Amino acid sequence: MDIQKLLSEMTLEEKLGQLTQLNAIFFKKDNTADITGPASKLHITEQDALLSGSVLNFIGAKDMKEIQDSAIAQQPHHIPLLFMQDVIHGYRTIYPIPLGMGCTFDEELVEDCARMAGKEAAVSGVHVTFSPMLDLVRDARWGRVMESTGEDPHLNGRLGAAFVRGYQGDDLKGKYDIAACVKHFAAYGAPEAGRDYNAVEMSEHALREYYLPGYRACVDEGVEMIMPSFNTVGGVPSTANKLLLDQILRREWGFDGIVISDYNAYREMVKHGLAETDKDAAELAMNAGCDIEMMSATTYLYAKQLLDEGKITMEQIDRAVLRVLELKDRMGLFENPYRAANEKEEAELHLCEEHRALVRRAAEEASVLLKNDGVLPFSKDLKKVAVIGPFAAEKGIKGFWACAGRDEDCVTVLSGVRQLLPDAEVATTPGCSWELGETEIPDLENAVELACEADAVILCLGEYQKHTGEGNSRATLTLSPAQMELARRVIDANKNTAVVLFNGRPLVITELAEIAPAILTVWQPGTEGGNAAARLLFGDANPCGKLSMTFPYTDGQCPIYYSHNSTGRPVKNPKEITQNGYCSRYMDAPVDPLYVFGHGLSYNTYTYDNLTLSTDVLHAGEELEVAVTVKNEGKYTGKEIVQLYIRDKFASVVRPVKELRDFAKIELDAGESAAVIFTLTEEDLKFHTASGAFAAETGDFEVMVGSSSDDVLKATFRFEK
Repeated sequence: MDIQKLLSEMTLEEKLGQLTQLNAIFFKKDNTADITGPASKLHITEQDALLSGSVLNFIGAKDMKEIQDSAIAQQPHHIPLLFMQDVIHGYRTIYPIPLGMGCTFDEELVEDCARMAGKEAAVSGVHVTFSPMLDLVRDARWGRVMESTGEDPHLNGRLGAAFVRGYQGDDLKGKYDIAACVKHFAAYGAPEAGRDYNAVEMSEHALREYYLPGYRACVDEGVEMIMPSFNTVGGVPSTANKLLLDQILRREWGFDGIVISDYNAYREMVKHGLAETDKDAAELAMNAGCDIEMMSATTYLYAKQLLDEGKITMEQIDRAVLRVLELKDRMGLFENPYRAANEKEEAELHLCEEHRALVRRAAEEASVLLKNDGVLPFSKDLKKVAVIGPFAAEKGIKGFWACAGRDEDCVTVLSGVRQLLPDAEVATTPGCSWELGETEIPDLENAVELACEADAVILCLGEYQKHTGEGNSRATLTLSPAQMELARRVIDANKNTAVVLFNGRPLVITELAEIAPAILTVWQPGTEGGNAAARLLFGDANPCGKLSMTFPYTDGQCPIYYSHNSTGRPVKNPKEITQNGYCSRYMDAPVDPLYVFGHGLSYNTYTYDNLTLSTDVLHAGEELEVAVTVKNEGKYTGKEIVQLYIRDKFASVVRPVKELRDFAKIELDAGESAAVIFTLTEEDLKFHTASGAFAAETGDFEVMVGSSSDDVLKATFRFEK
């Protein structure tokens, strides 16, 4: 396709249409998609809608084909639509929420899951997914932490790039490849008070040092699209933020893909108080570097006036339209506007056993064993098992943003246990509901009786999937009074109890951690969650996940994260409540969290020994090898995530107490040991210095290797230029 020729033949209205994205309901009147935005206020006609260049909120190949056929037939130059959708952690076969996937520390597994999701989405007509989300998250009150892979820039960058590879394949050449859209640029994960859509205020140093690297890793991986965030950065909404979109993204990073706004974000600049009118909003966004406008149509309505007034240029419009047309051309839509959409393949691929097996493994490796006093794994020879709690038989465990996923497809813990133990008597009761603030326990006495009679109890607690995700911020992160009272009574009745925790964010479970013999967080695990939980509880799988986000001791610690800066007055023992004043402390809680970043137990004990450095002085241009011996002291085959951290001891700006710089996931048989070798270079020591340069400074460094951010062996070296 001669894209330049096509562009030259298009009218202004056609060009502006290519920069306008609308919901599927505009094209198909019986569409049942959930329309959450101000569709009725767009002030566009049915004829205007026919010029739109892309569509979202549709479900299935049949819908896609009907919409595409109608659009192409009525579009003056027969330009096909791009179909976009929120394929966040699976399309129909759902794997764990991204925060759980972060706990796998497994780039290959993430890539495989993204490829599977892309394949299922592609046969259903999806061309672009609004994923991965690379917002660094350090405040569990924010509901969208479930969409991120966690609190660490290095981990997020590596896993984000893996998502991009999984979706996009080899430059979108494969039949089932779909384009990825990184969101939300930038710093959406740091809203004031942890409240969604709230302002973000931080220094440019913090922005560049911690919040931008994840996005940058995906740009370097070749991601096709970027979505600006809803929030302000430096007082300017990201959709109109020239520092972010023009200076950093386009000029510094060289990104030449498509920038697409979030839902109705142009018009929300009026509510922000940045733009006085919708017309002003269109001007600001276009001049900042936005291309496609999602569900607000201000560019379509006002661009001609802005052109006439000299406030935007035709060159800007043509450049944006060209990006859209070039993506359509690279995806082969002009030759095959359906691309991979195929109802027969939908039926074959969605929920197929191969895909279920993959998401089951992902759910197993995303789960984190937070505590185990020796009760796990349970014996498979048990005669009576009680599965108690509001999530015992709950199918709503797939997680927020599960696209075409359905609750009814999900395997419950009760079903998983019964399938794994066909000869055991498995009794159940919810005890209470999962509602926030619930105080009533209608079936408490029955729950206690079942616990007393059982050989083992599986207590399924947590938060419901709709209590996390977009718009679902929480000020209090504890379990409901009803769930906690249920936990007290059941655990008191039977000490052979393991808690299975369902959650979309780190929760405050300080009391539960004191009384529960074992706690396994499975997050919101997706389609195969119940089978994965059963296999983990009864030893068919060995827990290996490590926390990608800190669990706070109390709500008041938020935001909390492992890589905090040093303070001039540190508390002497951050794990204890101290009454000594004039240090960085709380009077009523320890400084340290309940569970740190990188924490996660196994049914094995892994020992670390013989930490050695290949040299005690690293010179510029050279490499430093860091070696450690890891041994599986347990009786099961298992996987261990070996983590390497560094600390820049003295620098031109205060540096974090430690920062993750590498990790390796290894599998060891019982009694087996292995040498794990990492390589550090000058690049790993670079940071944004006081002068604004991104460089490594001469000085002393500490290197730490271990099983979590606070369980490490240490050594020192010096860097010299």
